[in-house]
Amino acid sequence: MSQRTQRMGDQIQRDISGLIRQRLRDPRLGMVTISAVKVSPDMGYADIYVTILGKTLDEAPDEGIAILNAASGILRGELGRGLRTRIVPHLRFHHDVVTTRGNRMAALITQAVKDDNERAESASPADVAGNEDASAT
Repeated sequence: MSQRTQRMGDQIQRDISGLIRQRLRDPRLGMVTISAVKVSPDMGYADIYVTILGKTLDEAPDEGIAILNAASGILRGELGRGLRTRIVPHLRFHHDVVTTRGNRMAALITQAVKDDNERAESASPADVAGNEDASAT
């Protein structure tokens, strides 16, 4: 990614986050976090990766992504007023699976540590002493 497209992506991320917060008043849309923006080399498209927190953590983000994609024309027009560039990229919103996978991995690690601690606590002191004697030889 060139420095120009990176700067454009950063500016789009800042502007779009403000526009979503100020302009979109849809009650079905939860809290939206923009994780990343990737701008195509010809500046024709901007892929915006978002995480949407709804009422529950298990809620599917499909409805929120559909709302954002439906509003992409309005957001693009507002973005064009602020960017002052000749070409304003078409906006495409995608669910950021990296955050979801990271949360899942953190939950698995927490569960593994908890299970390991429970196994260590349930082991009798004689078993622990026997294991120490066996490892010393």
